[in-house]
Amino acid sequence: MRGRPYPQTRAADRDALLTAAADALTAGTGVLLSGEPGIGRTTLLGRLAAGQAAAGRRLLRCQPAPEERRLPHLGLIDLFAEVGDAVLDSALAPAELAALRAALHRSETGGGPPHKGADALLALHMAVLKTLAALCDRSPVLLVVDDAQWLDPPTAHALAFALRRARRLPLTVLAAARTPPGGEPAAERLLPGPQLRLQVPPMTERETTALLAESELPSWPHPLPARIAQTAAGNPYLALELGRALLATGHPPGRPDPGGPLPVPATVRALLLDRLAPLSARARRTLLTAGAADRPTVRLLRRAGRDHAAADLAEAVALGVLEPPRLGPVRFSQPLMPRVVYEAAGPDARRRAHTALAEAAEDPVERAHHLAALTPGWDARTAAVLADAAATARRRGAPATAARLGRLAADHTPPDDPAADADRRLTAAEDAVAAGDYPLARRIAHEVLAGPGRPAERVRAWIVVVDSCGQALAEVADVFPQALEDARDDPELLARLHYRMSWRAWLVAGSAATAHTHAQRSAVLARQAGDRRTELLALTQQSALEFYLGEAAAEQTLALALAAPQDPRVLFDHNGPVFLKHRRHLLHDRLDDARTELRALIYTVRHRGSAESLCQCLSGLAQVEILRGSCERALDLAHQSLRVTEQAGLSQGPAWYAVALAEAAGGSPDRALAAAERARRHSEDDDDQLFLPRALHAEGQIRLLRGETAAALHALQRTRLLELGQGQGDPAVRRWQADLAEALVAAGCADEAAALLAETRAQAVRLGRRGILPVLDRSAALVTEARGDPAAAVTRLERAAAEAAALPYRLEEARTRLTLGRVHARRGDPRAARTALAEAARLFTRAGARPWLALTTAELDGLDAPAAPPAPGLTALTPTERRVALLVAQGATNRETATILTVSVKTVEAALTRAYRKLGVRSRVSLSRALLAPGAD
Repeated sequence: MRGRPYPQTRAADRDALLTAAADALTAGTGVLLSGEPGIGRTTLLGRLAAGQAAAGRRLLRCQPAPEERRLPHLGLIDLFAEVGDAVLDSALAPAELAALRAALHRSETGGGPPHKGADALLALHMAVLKTLAALCDRSPVLLVVDDAQWLDPPTAHALAFALRRARRLPLTVLAAARTPPGGEPAAERLLPGPQLRLQVPPMTERETTALLAESELPSWPHPLPARIAQTAAGNPYLALELGRALLATGHPPGRPDPGGPLPVPATVRALLLDRLAPLSARARRTLLTAGAADRPTVRLLRRAGRDHAAADLAEAVALGVLEPPRLGPVRFSQPLMPRVVYEAAGPDARRRAHTALAEAAEDPVERAHHLAALTPGWDARTAAVLADAAATARRRGAPATAARLGRLAADHTPPDDPAADADRRLTAAEDAVAAGDYPLARRIAHEVLAGPGRPAERVRAWIVVVDSCGQALAEVADVFPQALEDARDDPELLARLHYRMSWRAWLVAGSAATAHTHAQRSAVLARQAGDRRTELLALTQQSALEFYLGEAAAEQTLALALAAPQDPRVLFDHNGPVFLKHRRHLLHDRLDDARTELRALIYTVRHRGSAESLCQCLSGLAQVEILRGSCERALDLAHQSLRVTEQAGLSQGPAWYAVALAEAAGGSPDRALAAAERARRHSEDDDDQLFLPRALHAEGQIRLLRGETAAALHALQRTRLLELGQGQGDPAVRRWQADLAEALVAAGCADEAAALLAETRAQAVRLGRRGILPVLDRSAALVTEARGDPAAAVTRLERAAAEAAALPYRLEEARTRLTLGRVHARRGDPRAARTALAEAARLFTRAGARPWLALTTAELDGLDAPAAPPAPGLTALTPTERRVALLVAQGATNRETATILTVSVKTVEAALTRAYRKLGVRSRVSLSRALLAPGAD
């Protein structure tokens, strides 16, 4: 009796698919991978097959092609290509042997079975079954069939016959088939038993950009790989083809315009046109109208004369050309499809479509889009309509649409009105900055700079160039002297420039004091010029710097920035006063207020703000959730921030920093470390002195969590050097001090840690930063223990834990309980240790802090383990083993130990293995306890 197939399953990602498929194959369940052309079925099939081969299965493979489907038994010929005649001779009866030899074209008389009819067919099918059984007697067998939709019918029938009768054999099928338009691959003949059907998911944007980076294509700046990934819609073949086409059209070759349209390679165009071929002529005309529209809906298409729009769209959905209908506009399944449909139509058909849509459109933005397509060349009326439509899109919070329409307005502006042309271009460039389309913004700005523009126009263009570089302000150092020369003595222009010079002083020069001077100058000049927007931005920047420097004027300056009248563009910007207000709440331990501010801000920014503002708000809220002990929510927010950053082509250091913190709190220490290292590298590449110390702090904290003391100390010392060099005067703004003190104690530098903590506590008390005091006390207790007074350390930790419990920082309270449990354990008080650790575990569980919970659980398990016999001391080790063991016990990695001792990593690994054996320990933690605990040899 035939088994029921499993339902079609769509894995969350490719790793999940590979895991599910490998598990099914190991359990003897057949697997079918399905998906659209180019989605990567063959690559995944190869990885799965390689894994099964490594596990001891014999692979029989075939990969038919479309033109081979009419060649009978070609699939069998490929599958049995490596099966020797000796196997056939020993397993088959004469009639069966003759039938199979003929089908495989191995008979001495050549081609075809000896005779036709049911007997010959049965003999062939039995021969296939017995051959597979004979192979299974030697080892498990896996049939690997790629592009199963092209398998010739005689082979498919023979395999189905054999597989239905091979239930007790270690025989499994791994197949891949193309998903037909509007349906699922029919593979019941090939997989007659229980089967797992897995639809290959599209690649994520990050996977696609990684694929491009690993290919033969050059390394391109952020926007290009992201745009290719979005256009390919997760299809790796399309992504690579688009990348190659873009490379070929670059000017100069290999350096394409990052903001220009992506070329459609002929291979991709043919592939997409093949999907359109089954459509009726009427449906294709409806798709042309939909592709020409800015936001096509069924109602708009009907108003444009497509009376059967609903039926035509349903036909396209059935063929997979459109996504299934839902609220909102009609959506093509592949982002390039509307362009291919549009370009495949003739110019007359395109003009008719735009004319009908211009008459049908009720929305001014939609109407302007079609008017521009119908009016080539200069036309003052069309330019004015387009400029008005751009303003409408801007008011709606659609800066990308505003930028596109604004540039079209400039292109249609007659040459006898250069002022209007420059103003429209610059407004479009500013809209492009707000939309995160930095390449377009820079290109438009340089169009203005290339002309004889007035000083005010040139300064606006220079500001666009500066604003479009994100965190990488070091790249535009030469812009400011030119812009200041163009600004001359105009207070409004100078105010805008000094505001950006303030950011450059902080990000690039790493001087908060110099940045503060520029911010103050900007605010004064903007007030003189009546430029309220720049004044609000400058006051916010001034206040942020005063908080950082620990100056009392910060609160008053922020109040000025929050006062009326307000500019909505500033109020809902990440450099505006509302965003800074949430940081002030954090300084005063008002986490719920900070969370409320950010959630409201994110709601508005999603509809009206820039991509960079959304990224920063999501990142900020993730950090607040970590402090509140909502680690799962923090993980989601941090990864949202990263997705926004990648899609917009922004500098990635800040987003990876948020991901590192969230993964360290509630995800994976390995992923956390990788994210922190990426944050550091991005910040170093951008020469971003503002975020580099944050990335280093995240890396140091994560390495402490992992027990890598030496590496943690190195990262945290760099953090201190950078932060103090920039002038940090408020320890609650960037809270790295307690982690550095903990690393110093672990490295044997208790006196240095004590001095750091005393200085930091004095600053915190002076500024009234109550929330940081219990954290400093936790590290101070470790100093006390290191100085030989564990009882006093316990008292101090108990007081710190009680103070932390009265504050909203749940993870810090849990970390203090964990430290208290460890100190109790080192004092030899397992009962007290168990009580403290159990409370820490409860708090970490409630917060979803998985890495910290794992660490706490390991400590509890260590308390329950039977006491080990006294281990031999260092005298049992050779000099090399002793040096390696001591360095590793202090937190050095194998590679760091090898560098310090000037030996190879293999030498370190061998010496460490011998040391483990001689000392009777099994882990680095046990090694540290054996060698570094009080009383150890």
